[in-house]
Amino acid sequence: QVHLVESGGGLVQTGGSLRLSCAASGSIVSINAMGWYRQILGEQRELVAAITSGGSTNYADSVKGRFTISRDSAKNAVYLQMNKLKPEDTAVYYCKARGTYSSGSGFLAEFDSWGQGTQVTVSS
Repeated sequence: QVHLVESGGGLVQTGGSLRLSCAASGSIVSINAMGWYRQILGEQRELVAAITSGGSTNYADSVKGRFTISRDSAKNAVYLQMNKLKPEDTAVYYCKARGTYSSGSGFLAEFDSWGQGTQVTVSS
């Protein structure tokens, strides 16, 4: 099993900044990609930003130029630096990772795991 734990959410004023962190733990062999999604109550979860093991990044149009995703492969961690925050960025932010882990019986298996989410609230 692979577990993801997010941190760094909170309340910030419009124009402010927050940095989200996510750490993956477990019998991880490799991580192919990590990303951040967000969900507003009653709406579908949407991709915010993603990064591959090779460092390629992908951003939602709404956050380009304001958010930056980065990762620390040695720590199995991913970060989201959020600047110039807007009220419409208010949501629960979820970390996601996919890769390969050791099942404990000598076999490798794929994982596609989510964190528990962290609330980001931007006041106007």
